[in-house]
Amino acid sequence: MDLVQKKDTILDYPDIRIPEAGKTEEILPGIRWVRMPLPMALDHVNLWLLADGDRWAAVDTGIATEDQKVLWRQVLADHPLSHLVVTHLHPDHVGLASWLQEQTGAPLWMTLGEYSTAHLFLSQLECWSFSEVEALYARHGLSKEMLAALAARSGGYRKGVPALPPSYRRMIDGDRFTIGQHEWRVITGHGHSPEHAALYCDELHVLVSGDMMLPRISTNVSVLPSCPDDDTLGRFLDSISRFEELPEDTLVLPAHGRPFRGLHLRIAQLKAHHAERCEVLTDACATPQTAADLVPVLFDRPINDAHQIFFALGEAIAHLNHLLRAGRIRRLEEDSIIRFITV
Repeated sequence: MDLVQKKDTILDYPDIRIPEAGKTEEILPGIRWVRMPLPMALDHVNLWLLADGDRWAAVDTGIATEDQKVLWRQVLADHPLSHLVVTHLHPDHVGLASWLQEQTGAPLWMTLGEYSTAHLFLSQLECWSFSEVEALYARHGLSKEMLAALAARSGGYRKGVPALPPSYRRMIDGDRFTIGQHEWRVITGHGHSPEHAALYCDELHVLVSGDMMLPRISTNVSVLPSCPDDDTLGRFLDSISRFEELPEDTLVLPAHGRPFRGLHLRIAQLKAHHAERCEVLTDACATPQTAADLVPVLFDRPINDAHQIFFALGEAIAHLNHLLRAGRIRRLEEDSIIRFITV
């Protein structure tokens, strides 16, 4: 992820108080905001409650920590759940799905791509193991010292997502379902995760965007060992283009940051940001460069710990794959190390 918006005044942020931990704030009648702390630089995740009769549908769950369970118990005291809608597989979104189902009996709604891939990460079989991430990053030039630091992250997914519900209701793109008094439509996206589900209500002009549309940072777009040559950046840009069909006054409820209006402007900002980063990378590849060499070029801040390099190098590879697909650079491989050079 990278910062791509410098001023809060560019987008329209409604005057809504940020909820205290364990509390909720009303966005609109029947929509409430829950904000859970995260033990990382990105220090929070937004969850959303949608009124469903005398109960509530929760959109996303937070990461599996004892602190978040305590906060959820406070929320559940006044907001019993009817079901869980999970946008995607990352721990801050699905981590407590199994626990919440045990507490409330609420069924899980998720896309096949997210549910099945989450199970693959939990299994750590073959190309889904963290050792394969290390092998991929080694081929892209990551130093032995940083690889050793990265190895300490092994098992991190299971810490954040210790279990998953044994069954789920599958959501697919274009699905429409009613929660309470309103109809919501599923809009799937790719690049950040396999089959991310955003939810849009046309009556309210509200988009629950998950991680596909954030107000102040760009969504992380990485490459996985199971599909190392995939153009995930191209898939992400195509996905956010689909939001251009939504009204300009759409209220966006993102997974991180504050609710905002200015969806079309934000899409244009993100497209311009990634285009500019691709230009910088193309210029830097005048001489052969590994993806690890290019991390300081892609990001304008120090990337010096394993948590940051995990995301940053994955994003660098994604940008380079995008440039390869466009025919702007070519790949060289010698002694199992991959480098890139401008065509």
